[in-house]
Amino acid sequence: MLRIAVPNKGSLSGPAADMLHEAGYQQRRESKELRIVDPVNDVEFFYLRPRDIAIYVSSGQLDIGITGRDLLVDSGADAEEILPLGFARSTFRFASKPGTANGVEDLKGKTVATSYEGIVAGHLAAGGIDASVVHLDGAVETAIELGVAEVIADVVETGTSLRNAGLEVFGEPIMKSEAVVIRRTGADTEEAAESKVQQFLRRLQGVLVARTYVMMDYDCRVEQLEKAVALTPGLESPTVSPLHNEGWVAVRAMVPAKEAQRIMDDLYDIGARAILTTAIHACRL
Repeated sequence: MLRIAVPNKGSLSGPAADMLHEAGYQQRRESKELRIVDPVNDVEFFYLRPRDIAIYVSSGQLDIGITGRDLLVDSGADAEEILPLGFARSTFRFASKPGTANGVEDLKGKTVATSYEGIVAGHLAAGGIDASVVHLDGAVETAIELGVAEVIADVVETGTSLRNAGLEVFGEPIMKSEAVVIRRTGADTEEAAESKVQQFLRRLQGVLVARTYVMMDYDCRVEQLEKAVALTPGLESPTVSPLHNEGWVAVRAMVPAKEAQRIMDDLYDIGARAILTTAIHACRL
């Protein structure tokens, strides 16, 4: 069986389970379950702390896992990202009291508090900055007020909690993170196992595409077909079928969901009619 690590809690857990369910995999019914077997798909899921997943995968005991890019980098584990999943996006930044620093070059000789010591230490080393890093498990905003550090490095979403603590972000983002699928670096698996890994990735890619696109159908006059196709080129090419009424054709194509309304307007303007969109629940490209 393919052995897959899945986050057991936190912001990664729910969206990961939803995506796996959409991809056709059985998921746990109770949050206390730490392991389930999906015999239909020949997969075994292990529900683990998100911070531990990269370690388990790098050990080779589990084939692949879903975790955050930030957690992968912070762990220093011998594992690599093989597919970004598009959810749990976040930005990792430095923050301090106003006037403390304007960029990473101003951190020389200062102390930085963070829950992501591996990321911060690596970032500072890459920039040739000699600064101290203090590891805290949470609530790093208070580190400056309590005199533990002059600067913090943390995940920033809206920035509200930082402003409430009298802090402001500075410099370029340290990194941008999201949920990713990972596997052991240079994993050399048997052909059968590799086939299962690729099937798993295709399923998740299918979910990503299904979430991004809709299917659009419409009718248009033959003389307007080239203009219509230019608006809806599809992935390879749209499907075009003649209608019973001479001079009309039916067109079907995948279009980006976020652009669907604009495309419908443009199609209507050139004379297309019976324009409709339908959701895509699964696909393979």
